[in-house]
Amino acid sequence: MVVAPARRVPWFGPTLASGLTAAAIVAGYVVLEWISFIHEYKGVPITPWNPGLGLVFAFMVLRGPHYGAAALFAGVVIAEVVVLRSNLWWPIVLGIALIIAVGYALTAEVARSHLHLDARLNRLRDVVLLLIIGCIGSALVATLVGLLLLADEAFDLADVLIAAGPLLIGDIIGIAVVTPLTLRLASYWHPIAHRLSRRIVAEFLLYVVVAIAAVWAILFTAGSDSSRLFYVLFLPVVVAALRHGLDGACIALAVTQLGLVGLLHRYGYGAHAFAEFQLLMLVLSATGLTVGIVVTERRHADATVREIARQLRAKEAEAEQAARFNLVSGTAAALAHEINQPLTAARALARSVQHLLHDARPDLARAGANTADLITQIDHTADVVRHMRDSLRRGRTVLRTIEVRELLIAALVLAGPKAESRAVSIVLEVAGDLPPIQGDAVQLQQVVLNLLSNAVEAIAHAGMSIGRVDVSARRSEMPARIEIAIRDNGPGVSAQVVERLFHPLATSKADGLGLGLSISASIIEAHGGRIWLHSGEAGATEFRFWLPIKAS
Repeated sequence: MVVAPARRVPWFGPTLASGLTAAAIVAGYVVLEWISFIHEYKGVPITPWNPGLGLVFAFMVLRGPHYGAAALFAGVVIAEVVVLRSNLWWPIVLGIALIIAVGYALTAEVARSHLHLDARLNRLRDVVLLLIIGCIGSALVATLVGLLLLADEAFDLADVLIAAGPLLIGDIIGIAVVTPLTLRLASYWHPIAHRLSRRIVAEFLLYVVVAIAAVWAILFTAGSDSSRLFYVLFLPVVVAALRHGLDGACIALAVTQLGLVGLLHRYGYGAHAFAEFQLLMLVLSATGLTVGIVVTERRHADATVREIARQLRAKEAEAEQAARFNLVSGTAAALAHEINQPLTAARALARSVQHLLHDARPDLARAGANTADLITQIDHTADVVRHMRDSLRRGRTVLRTIEVRELLIAALVLAGPKAESRAVSIVLEVAGDLPPIQGDAVQLQQVVLNLLSNAVEAIAHAGMSIGRVDVSARRSEMPARIEIAIRDNGPGVSAQVVERLFHPLATSKADGLGLGLSISASIIEAHGGRIWLHSGEAGATEFRFWLPIKAS
C-alpha cells in the first residue's frame, strides 16, 4: 500500500495570518484615532471619544489579550507620532502606550478568564459585566497615565486633572459604543447579514436621518439648555432596541454617537461641551444596551421554548409510533391466535376433499360441502386479517359510529397475550344498554391498550402472584356520556407522580418516555371527553375516562 506524503503547511502561514491581522488592527486603531482627534491639551488628546480603543478591546475580549496588546501598544505610539504629532518626551510616549496596552490587556484577561465574560453578549450579565469592567479598566489606565504625566515637567497636577477626565470618559464611551457592536458583528456576522433586507436597510437609513435631525435640533434649537433636551434621543434608541434587540441598540448607539460627534466638531464645540454630552451619551448607551439585551434574552428564551416544544412534539410522535409498534406486537400475537383455528380447520377440510376425490368411488357431494366449508374458513381468515389491517392503518382521524362493547373486546383481544404471559387476568363488564359513540376506533383502542398495558406492567414489576384488571363501561345521564374504568390491584401511583401524571415526560418507569398518558389525554380531549386518575391507592388503582354519547 502506497501512502501519500502528508501535505506540509508552510511554517510562515499562521505567522503571516497573525501578522496581517495585527497590522489591520493597528491600522484600524490609527484611522479611528485620526477621525476622533479634535482637541488636545499640551500634546495630549482630550476629546472624550476613543473608538479605536473600543475596537481593539473587542478583539482582546474575543480572541485573548495577546491578540491585541502588542497591536494596541504599536497603535498608540504611531497615533502619538503621526496623528497627534505629540511633543511629549519619548519615554513618556512609550510609557503611555505601555500603560494603555498592559492595562486593557489585564482588564480583558480578567473579564475572559476570571469573570467568564461571553463575547457573544447573549445575556444581561455579560453586557453589564462589559460596562463595569470597562469603567474599572478605564479608571485604572487614566489614573496611571495621569501619574506618568506628572513625571513630565510640562504638566502639573491641575494639567493632569484637566486631561485625565476626558481621557476617562473617552475610553469608557469607546468601550460602551464600539466594543459591543464589534463583538456582535464578529460573533454573528453571517446571521446578521442573512437577516438584511430592503426593509431593514430602509429602516436603518430612516433612523440615520432621524438621529442626525434629532441631534441637530437638540444642539441648535435649545440654546444653552441643549443638554436638557438630549434625552429626546432615548426614544429612537429604545425603539431600535425593542425592534431588533441588542443588535439594533448597538447600531443605533453607533449612529447616534457618530452624528453627535460629527455635529459637535462641525460647529466648533469645545472639549468641555464634548465631555458634557459624552456623559449623557454614556447614560444613553447603558440604557440602550440594557433594553436591547433584555429584548434579545427574551427572544432567545422564546426560541428555546419553541425548540423544546418542537422536540416534545417529535418525542410524542416517536412515542405514538412506539405505541403503534407495541400495538403491532400485540396484534401479531392476537392475529396468530385468531387465524390459527380457521387455518387448521381449512387444512383439515382440504385434506378431506383430497381423500374424497382420490377414493375409488369419489363422494362428490361431501367433497363439495367440505369445499364450501373450506372457502368459508378462508374468508373468515381474510376478514380477520382485514380487520387487523384497518385497525393499524395510519391516517387522518376518521369518526365513525362505534359500539363500546366491540371496542373494548377488540382491545382486550390485543392485550390478552401480554397479560397471559404475566399471569394477569382481565375481566370485562359492560352494561347491556350502552348506546354507540362517535369516534376514531383506532385511537380510542390505543387509549384502552395503553391503560391496560400500564396496569399489567405495574402488576408484573411489583412481583404479584395474582394480578387482576377489571374493565367496565357504564352510561351516565348527567350529562349523557359513556364512562369507562380500568381498575387493577397493582402497587398504586406514588403521590410525587400524581400531580404531573398526564404531563409529558412524567413517568415512573426506568425505561419509559412518559408520553403514553399525555397522548391518551390528548386523544380523549380531541373526542370531547376527559381522562383522570380516579384512585391511586395500592390494590385499587383506577383510571377513568368518559366520552360523549352520539347524538340521535
